Amino acid sequence: MLMPSIFGENIFDDFMESFDHFQGNDLMRTDVKESDGSYEVTMNIPGVRKEDVNAKLEDGYLSVNVSANTSKDEKDKNGNYIRRERYSGSASRSFYVGTEVTQEDIKAKFENGTLKLIIPKKESTPKVENKQYIAIEG
Repeated sequence: MLMPSIFGENIFDDFMESFDHFQGNDLMRTDVKESDGSYEVTMNIPGVRKEDVNAKLEDGYLSVNVSANTSKDEKDKNGNYIRRERYSGSASRSFYVGTEVTQEDIKAKFENGTLKLIIPKKESTPKVENKQYIAIEG
């Protein structure tokens, strides 16, 4: 079946391209680089705004969540819809960084669809057993 030329080669090209980002093809590909005192985590998040990215630290796990909503409305001269497409999706990644790392220790920067996190290395301190004796009367 031939499609009208206003749609280009395939009506679903643009839609499937944005959908692929949330299917794991491009979204959140991550590189972890180790240096002497820290880890540098670089995460590709193409087509996503900074406002749609959320990073949190909880119980030693660093979680990065991304959600996106897109809408492409195209109308002709009379305001009739030729094509309307909407997509909503989310993705997340988690990394164990240890319970010694605090939220203030982690530095984050989002630029041109790339999230860069600097996480310092911290030695885990062995827990000292706190013995509490019960007084025995008699």
